[in-house]
Amino acid sequence: MTGVIKGTGASVPSRILENKELENLVETSGAWIQERTGIERRHIAVRETTVSMAAEAAAEALKEAELQPEQIDMILVSTMSPEEIMPCTACQVQREIKASRAVCFDLSAACSGFVMAYVTACAYIEAGIFQNILVIGSECLSDVTDWSDRGTCILFGDGAGAVVLTAAEEPGYLPSIYSDGSKGEALTLKSRQNHNPFGKEAPGESQGTSYYIEMDGQAIFKFAVRSIPQAIEEVLQKNHLHKGDIQYYVLHQANERIVEAVAKRLGEPAYKFPMNMKEYGNTSSASIPLLLHEMKEKNMLKSGDRLVLAGFGGGLTWGTAIITWK
Repeated sequence: MTGVIKGTGASVPSRILENKELENLVETSGAWIQERTGIERRHIAVRETTVSMAAEAAAEALKEAELQPEQIDMILVSTMSPEEIMPCTACQVQREIKASRAVCFDLSAACSGFVMAYVTACAYIEAGIFQNILVIGSECLSDVTDWSDRGTCILFGDGAGAVVLTAAEEPGYLPSIYSDGSKGEALTLKSRQNHNPFGKEAPGESQGTSYYIEMDGQAIFKFAVRSIPQAIEEVLQKNHLHKGDIQYYVLHQANERIVEAVAKRLGEPAYKFPMNMKEYGNTSSASIPLLLHEMKEKNMLKSGDRLVLAGFGGGLTWGTAIITWK
């Protein structure tokens, strides 16, 4: 038994931030951003939130899967930009979509988050614990972006993607997932304030704590182009498959150059590596489900297609999983 995708959904903010606008914030140019990253624009939340986008994507996925909210057994949300630490984003999505029977929790694995959440959900299904699971990646990265840092503010956007997994009586695929905490300082999201309330301010007063992404871009690039081809080769070997058995490689949409480098190292044609960071930028754990939804909407996928999902990001974490499209 394994989980198969029965529905997909997506939600992005209506506010679009073009590269040209960033020239007013930091020393850069729209042409330079596109050349170095492949990104032309990104969507930035104004009224939308991590929860509202997750709920909207979830509702769309449920509609396609022809399931009612009360038929969902679990909601698993991957995010590193929740509105609140508690209650978790998944519980707030449960409230919004009225999935009264669902067990809910969040998972934090940065840009690898959707792959990790997908693998986790499949494990629950394969164990016979749950039948129908909503897996969501949702991010408001604009809330944790330092808009004065040229190295990071050009990269990130907001959005959410969701899939409904349902149990199917067929064999699944073994994933390949990894972590290396010793290299975690290459990509961090840290507080810039002291959390001690007994310092300069009186107990109970707000410290105004802020969190910002900081990244060693060169280190992350080298990590991704080395680790992801290895992980893809390993997941294929584990499942006795060859590259010719794979129709598409759906990678985390971090940087066009990373995706192109992975394709080159694998010796696979560029068309097997779809990209949409041109429109959305890096949306962290939302990027893979957003891309899956877009591929489905463009009729790129047919029943029986095998896809490799590959995520990589902070932790450091990375991983691959194989799915058969239904």
